Amino acid sequence: MAARFSLAMVLLAFLLFTLPVSAHPHCDEHADAIHMFNGLTAERSVVLPSKVNDPISPTVAIFGYALVAMGVLSLVKQKTTAKILATVILVGTVSVIALAKDEKPKPVIQTHFEPFKDNIKYRSDEKYFYVESNGIPDHTMMVGITAWQQQVPIPQSYTGKNAWQIPLVPQLADKPVSAKKELFRGAIALAVNGVPIFNALNNRKEDAYLAGELDEYGGHCGRADDYHYHSAPVHLEKIVGKGKPIGYALDGYPLYGYTDTDGKEPKDLDEFNGRTEKDGYRYYSTKKYPYVNGGLRGVVTVKGDQVDPQPRSFSPRPALTPLRGAKITGFERDEVKNTSVLKYEQAGKTLSVKYTVNKDSGYTFVFTDGRGQETTETYRGRPDDRRPPPKKDGPKP
Repeated sequence: MAARFSLAMVLLAFLLFTLPVSAHPHCDEHADAIHMFNGLTAERSVVLPSKVNDPISPTVAIFGYALVAMGVLSLVKQKTTAKILATVILVGTVSVIALAKDEKPKPVIQTHFEPFKDNIKYRSDEKYFYVESNGIPDHTMMVGITAWQQQVPIPQSYTGKNAWQIPLVPQLADKPVSAKKELFRGAIALAVNGVPIFNALNNRKEDAYLAGELDEYGGHCGRADDYHYHSAPVHLEKIVGKGKPIGYALDGYPLYGYTDTDGKEPKDLDEFNGRTEKDGYRYYSTKKYPYVNGGLRGVVTVKGDQVDPQPRSFSPRPALTPLRGAKITGFERDEVKNTSVLKYEQAGKTLSVKYTVNKDSGYTFVFTDGRGQETTETYRGRPDDRRPPPKKDGPKP
């Protein structure tokens, strides 16, 4: 009788491991969309061998292991070898319990940043998804700019407490923030390659694209030599795939390319360049203003005309003035030597700015004018160091 009972328990455990669990959310082929726009994954699961390869919940797995252990103990309780085997099974059960307790769900938002995991870092807690980066993309920068304020791309330290943070559970705001009226400082979104996205209007409330301030990828450098986009980085779709987010607004809602899941350009976008769909609110990119999210439809805190908190950028040198008549024609980076060279044309002559990161984290700049003459300036890396006065007119053509 006892043997039959033990066999029954083992059989029941076997069935728990092999039969599909129809009520489990992961069995739905669209399970990823369940929490797509609140940044969370579905219920945690433990994947075990089964006839249909279905994941089962930790509770069912633990219960099954316990039944197996009880059955083995009852069947072979008089044999030392069997006792050892049963003990191993019990230890396995305890391990499953520990794993089920300590395992953290993987935010869906993380999968959208993973294609760039070699260049950025990320983590999450119960409220936010954090992204660490240096703000430098893996593409040519600055080329094509005709309205230049002499900034150059310098790696930023968006790390630790200065990392980007995106809400995992965004909420629509009762009073959204329009980018036509506010948010002229700082970023309003973050591209999945770790590069910030700013308002399409610059700090003078001008269309940065129409003003000739942007390069061929829709970006440029700010007064802190921080590179960022002002229009949608749709080129990222070549890496992440069509129909996948190319960024996230700082309110937590995703930013997509020009087309929706049907491959069509949405014609019913609101003033924020977004709309609510069956799986949540999302922003879209457009070829006309506002190009990216035209503000923040979700709940955010705004202080000093920018989203708060957000990372700070830093340049070791002072901000310079616009260089009239200059057009940037080339930009090269040497990762081994930590050196970058920006070339530009002015008054029919070719000039350049070469800058190198020193061992003390400072920078050495070499300015070459139209006659081939060089001027060298060195800047220390710490923000509290004294800096030389800014150049007013730039190198002579």
